[in-house]
Amino acid sequence: MSSIRQEGKDKIIFVTKEDHETPSSAEFVEEDPNDPYEEQGLILPSGEINWNCPCLGGMASGPCGTEFKEAFSCFHYSKEEVKGSDCLEQFRTMQECLQRYPELYPKEDDAPSSQTSEESASEEPSGANTAAGFEKDYDPTRPNSESSADS
Repeated sequence: MSSIRQEGKDKIIFVTKEDHETPSSAEFVEEDPNDPYEEQGLILPSGEINWNCPCLGGMASGPCGTEFKEAFSCFHYSKEEVKGSDCLEQFRTMQECLQRYPELYPKEDDAPSSQTSEESASEEPSGANTAAGFEKDYDPTRPNSESSADS
């Protein structure tokens, strides 16, 4: 005979060998496309940006969330021939914010590596993390996995 126990929001069901031998009577619930908790992807059916998408790596929240949303929105809705070329100021503002929180948004150069700190310091020119360098390398459609691990 199985037993059921409720722990907070979780329901724990212990089953016996006999329970496993009988066919399941479970019914699957069809997914609701309007359920706000269902994974919808980056772009919602309405065409709006899904700020809760895990693909954004948590960038839409945190101390630079507003700056990220403004830059990403500008890029997403950009109609320019070179998509996002009209968004440089928003990306510069976001980069400035990211630089104020290096512990939350480390540069790729800051990631632990096999180099010693003296080696990396001698190889990195001053001002290597400029806004222009960020804009050149930044792809807002690619999730930032380093940031999501730290948020």
